[in-house]
This record gives sequence, C-alpha cells and structure tokens, in this order.
Amino acid sequence: MMAQSSSVGPVGAATGYRPSGTLPFLAEFRRQASRRRTQLALGFMVLLPLIILVAFQFDAGDDDRNGRNEFASLVDLATSGGLNFTLFSIFVSSSFLLVVVVALFCGDTVASEASWGSLRYLLAVPVPRARLLTVKLLVALAYSALALVLLAGTALLAGTLRYGWSPLRSQVSAELAPADGLVRLLAVLGYLAVVLLVVAGLAFLLSVTTDAALGAVGGAVLLWILSSILDQITALGALRAFLPTHFSSAWLGLLSTPVQTDDVVRGAISAIAYATLFWGLAYWRFTRKDVTS
Repeated sequence: MMAQSSSVGPVGAATGYRPSGTLPFLAEFRRQASRRRTQLALGFMVLLPLIILVAFQFDAGDDDRNGRNEFASLVDLATSGGLNFTLFSIFVSSSFLLVVVVALFCGDTVASEASWGSLRYLLAVPVPRARLLTVKLLVALAYSALALVLLAGTALLAGTLRYGWSPLRSQVSAELAPADGLVRLLAVLGYLAVVLLVVAGLAFLLSVTTDAALGAVGGAVLLWILSSILDQITALGALRAFLPTHFSSAWLGLLSTPVQTDDVVRGAISAIAYATLFWGLAYWRFTRKDVTS
C-alpha cells in the first residue's frame, strides 16, 4: 500500500509554515498607520511647531522686559533663526509631550489587542509569541522615532521659513555656525531617542501585563513623572543617579562649548540598561502568560 502524502511537517507544523513569515513588519506597520490614535499623534507632532509659531506672532513686543523670566529669554532666542526655533520646540516637548507619545505607541500596542479580544486570534494563526512581541515592539519604536523626526523636521522647516537660516545660539554655548548647529541638533535628537527607550520599555512591559491600554500608557507616564519628582529631592544624594530620569536633560551638554559628553554617556548607558531590563521582563511575562483575551 502506498503511503499517503501528509500536510504535516517533520516537527508537527503544517508543510510550508515558517514562523518568521508570520505577522510581517510592513503589514503591522500599515495596520497601525490606519489607527486613529497613530494619525492623531503624528498629526499633532506636525501641528505643535505651527501652533508655537502662531503663538509667537501674537507675542506683544511691548511687554515689561524687566519682569521677563528665563523662559522668556528662551523665546527671544527661538525667534532668532530656524535652528533656534527647532531647539525651543524640542525643549518644550522633551519633558512631557514626547514621553506621552512614546508611551502611547508602546503601551497601547499589545494591551489594545487584548482589550479588543483579538490577541488570542493572532496567536492562533499561529504567530509565535516572541515574534509577535518583536514585530509590535519594532513598529512601536518606528512610530516613536517618526514622531520625533516629524516634530523636529516641521519645526526646522517652519522656523527657517519664518526666521531664516541663522547660527544656533543657546544660553550654554557660544554661537555655532548653521552647519555645526545642525549637527548638534541631530546629536540632541539621537540622545533623546535613546533616553525615551526607557519610556518605551516601561510602557511595553505594562502593555503585556494589563489588558487596559489606558492603564499601560498612563502608568508609564506617571512612573516617569514620579522618577522626575524624586530626582529633584537632593536628600536622596547619590541614589538619584540610579533614577531613569536623572540624565534626561544631559542633552544640554551637547550644546555647550566645549561639548560636555560625560553625562550623555552615563545617560545613554542607564537608558539602554533600563530599556533592556523592561523588555526582557516583558518577554518573560508574555511567553508565560495565559492569554484568554
């Protein structure tokens, strides 16, 4: 009797099944692009520099200069050129807005699937759990990076058209030629991207822990704020250096003359260590989790 052909592979999988071929990156990227929260978040990154630009147009020039504070002096610098306007936009966004956006992309990615009840169907395709997490994490990081680029790119374009292509000036450095200033800004963006990996890791960990997307996003933001508050308590002494937010403003050293990179290096190492820890815990938790939603 001739043996019947089998559609089952040697390890029990269907013939032709490749785990690496499930849930392609581009398919997930396009699916996330169609979501309203992605469109609104990226749209606001483009809109914010334009809102700041319009707000500057309504700034009354006859205000009492003697009563102006340090923030007002930053506004004066922001209107002196496109590079300075970009630096100002990054400055006002880095401590909260960008944290929220990164937490949104990374905290909503898995928890939203669980809340919709579609997560178990993705795993039944079957998509290996580690691959599902990897693809979703990479897509979330890609959109987080895109948000950062859109914010800086829009600010640079709008600021240059309105205020011209002028040297970069700040309160911590001498005047920098436009080409040098652009390189410094790119370095600042790179460092911010590394620091925000901590938020991405924390939000992603919470996303695989809870079925409530809002809880994952809000939890990551609140913990970041809590770390920022603790970092202001000088009584903690050297313990503050172990907080994930301690070196979040070290990018200012990239604008100084000469460049100060000691805290930048420490901040990058700290951020990568925390992000790796949170991502490792996320994989450990999800691969052992009983997914029922």
